[in-house]
Amino acid sequence: MEKKKNNAFTIMKDDSTDGHGGYGVGSISLENMSPVIVDPNEKTAYVDMAAMHARSQVERRVRFQHEKEKVQDGKLYWIVWVTVQNGGDGPYYFGAAASEILVDRPNRIAYKSMPEHVKHMEQSMKGKYVLEHMDELSKGLLLDFLKEYKPEFWSRSPKDLENQLQ
Repeated sequence: MEKKKNNAFTIMKDDSTDGHGGYGVGSISLENMSPVIVDPNEKTAYVDMAAMHARSQVERRVRFQHEKEKVQDGKLYWIVWVTVQNGGDGPYYFGAAASEILVDRPNRIAYKSMPEHVKHMEQSMKGKYVLEHMDELSKGLLLDFLKEYKPEFWSRSPKDLENQLQ
């Protein structure tokens, strides 16, 4: 019996282009990125690292649909891809981009746009803030979370982040 290959997604650490020319050359390091789940239904925000592999609590035990219209009774959640970078004065919130997820638990279906998530992860890694499309409640929850989670990171972050969340 032939054994199936396991094509698990691997997050690379350190510099994958350090000259060895082997496994991982050309890979992108995601070690400075964290997914923050914003739940406006329960008025909470929290880090869920399982979202890096599309296995967050919000994403579990549902079948994802390709069309948003199929999830009419879905509850809104946001995965905010937050990137931290070390500046001259210390670490700060370098980039943040929010991607929506709609989840209909009773019917066990959900919607998310994978291309949107990938695009937002990339924008966050490039130091952009893409948060203006979030609803006001969710922006406020994210603002409070980022301020309280690491106040020193917040104080070093550019004003553009605060402006987009207000």
